[in-house]
Amino acid sequence: MSAPLLITVAPTGAETTKADCPQLPTTPEELARTAADCEAAGAAMIHIHVRDASHAPTLDQGLLREWVAAVRSSSSLVVQLSTGGSVHDPLEERLKVLDAEPDSCSLTMGTTNFGDDVFLNPWPFVKELYQLALSRGIAPEFELFDLGQVHALGRLFREFGVPAGGKAHVDFVMGVPGGMPGTAPALVAAVAALPPEVTSWAATGIGRSTLSVAMASLSMGGHLRVGMEDVLTISRGVPVESNAQLVSRAVAMGELAQRTPMTPAECRSLLGLS
Repeated sequence: MSAPLLITVAPTGAETTKADCPQLPTTPEELARTAADCEAAGAAMIHIHVRDASHAPTLDQGLLREWVAAVRSSSSLVVQLSTGGSVHDPLEERLKVLDAEPDSCSLTMGTTNFGDDVFLNPWPFVKELYQLALSRGIAPEFELFDLGQVHALGRLFREFGVPAGGKAHVDFVMGVPGGMPGTAPALVAAVAALPPEVTSWAATGIGRSTLSVAMASLSMGGHLRVGMEDVLTISRGVPVESNAQLVSRAVAMGELAQRTPMTPAECRSLLGLS
C-alpha cells in the first residue's frame, strides 16, 4: 500500500508584490478560492501570510482573523499561520498571531540571513512562542533553515518537552540565500541531525531548488510544502498559473513515489490535533 503524503500549500508569502504577480492571492476572497482549489487538488494544510487592502504584508489582528475565517468557510484545510510575517515585523506583533486561533503556526528555530535582510528569531522569542503555542493547543511546525536550527530543536525539547500527543512536525526551508542550499546532500545531513522526538518532516525548495528538494524529500519518505510563496515558475521561464497547479504537480510526483495525498483529517492526526 502507498504511504500517505502531506502536501502543504503556501500560497502568498510576504515578499512577492501583487503588481509583479497578479495571480498571487492577496485578499480573503482570493485566498478562500485558493484554499478550495488546493484542497480539491490534494493539499491538506495551508500556510498563510496575510496582506492588507494595498496588498502589503500585515499582522493586523482583524485581518488575520478574517483570512483564517475565509479559509475555514471554503475548505477543511488545516490552517497554519506564519509567525514570521515579513522580515520587518516586530517580535511582539509576531507573538500576537496566535490570538487569531489557527490550528497550527510556524516556529522558526533561529535567526537567518534572508537575502539582504535578517530574519530575526532570537532564542528568548523562540522559547516564548513555543510555550504560548503549547498552552493554546496550537500545533507548531518547526521551520529549519540551517543545521544550527536543527540542533536548536533538540535543545528546545530538552527544556520544554514535546508538543501535545508527542507529535513534532518540522519543515526544512532550503535554498534561501543565507540558509542551507536546496540540495539532496544538504537534506540528507539535516534529516540525519533531527532529534529523536521528531515524528514527521517536510521539505520546501525555494525558487529553482523546488523540484530537486521535492524529489529528494519523496525519496527519503518526507512530506512536501509547495506554493507561490516559494516559487513563481512551473518550469524555466513559464509563470505559475495558480497554487493549485503546484499542488497538482506535487500530487503527480507523489504518485510516482507511490504516495497518496493525506486528507486534512489525516494531517490533524499527524500534528496531534484533536
